[in-house]
Parts: sequence; C-alpha cells; structure tokens
Amino acid sequence: MASIPPKRSLMVAEQIEQRGVHDPRVLGAMRRVPRELFVPPEQRTWAFHDGPLPIGWKQTISQPYIVAYMAEQLHLTGNENVLEIGAGSGYQAAVLSLLAATVHTIELVPELAEKARLNLFGLGYKNVIVHTGDGTLGWLPAAPYHGVIVTAAAPRPPQPLLDQLAESGRMIIPIGHQEGQLLQLWQKSGSHFDHEDILSVTFVPLRGQFGWKEEEW
Repeated sequence: MASIPPKRSLMVAEQIEQRGVHDPRVLGAMRRVPRELFVPPEQRTWAFHDGPLPIGWKQTISQPYIVAYMAEQLHLTGNENVLEIGAGSGYQAAVLSLLAATVHTIELVPELAEKARLNLFGLGYKNVIVHTGDGTLGWLPAAPYHGVIVTAAAPRPPQPLLDQLAESGRMIIPIGHQEGQLLQLWQKSGSHFDHEDILSVTFVPLRGQFGWKEEEW
C-alpha cells in the first residue's frame, strides 16, 4: 500500500477526527483517497485546506470534514448500494466506494460528470458508476439504496430520493437557501420517514426538477 502523505494524515487527524468523526472505516477512507487529485491543478496547494474549493462550473469540492461527517452518518458496513447526488469531481464518490459495495453518482453538468469518470477510472475506483442527468429524480434502475447522500442544498427533500430508499435506508441532505441551510438525516421506516436536523452547513444549490430554479437562488 502506498504511503499516506503527511499533509493528508494531518488533515484527517486535525480537521476530522478531532471534530468527532470516529468511524475507523471512514477515517481510513479519508486517509486513502488522494483529495489532491480531485481538485484542479491550480488549487492543489489548497487541497487539504479546511474548507470547500472551486472545481469549475460554479461547483465546489466539499470541505474534508463535511465529506467525512456525511459519509459517517450513512452507517455503511461495506455491503450497501449507495446513491450520491452531485458527483462534482468524484471525490465524495471515491470515499464512498471504500465504504460500500456499489456507488451510483449523478452529475447534472456534463463536463463535470466526464471529469468525475476520468478521475475515478484513472485512480481505479471500479465500483462507482457515474451518470449524467437530473439527480433530484434519483436513479431508479439501481434502486433501492441503503444510503443516499446529496451534496447540494435543496428546498425540501426530493420525493423520488425518499421513494428510492431501501427499508431502514438513510439519506443525508442539506435543506435551505443561501441565507441558511441545515443538514438533515432522513430514515425510512415502513411507509414513514423520520428525520432530524443535525448540522448548520453551506452548500451550492441543488438544480433540477425538485431543486432550486435559477431565479430562486
């Protein structure tokens, strides 16, 4: 196994573990995935910065802590089928690929979807399938999902994503506008969905049929 760069180890120790993320599988995935290769070359000096970074097309790669925190909330054991909404450059999907059996990720921006495919394929993440399209509709052909992770803020949880959850499946999603957002955790129980607000966050808007319209954000 390749050695882990000191800066990445420090990122995990100081930005993630010290803030309360303790799942050893999540911490291990964050150490193994080369975050620096999922950011644009001109941003690599800041790859381990404690915050999001621009990746083009008005999108960002999320703060390392948020990536780890959201992944931990899904309670993955390695056997799950997971759906990610908002592939971006592929970083969160790469982390999830080390925690679940299969990851489907959807990206609305075709250029970013292709970048995610190239990044993930080039680095050998073979259990991730990248789709181009409206993530608010989910990806019905591969449903149900044991975990759903949404990496952009929605006005409300898209019903298709709730419908595609497996029994006891968990979805983590930021809800709100640019003035304020809350990370919510939803869980399916029979025909009901329980949810709780767990963290104040800041994400780019979720676009699509069940997301924010351009004129609304």
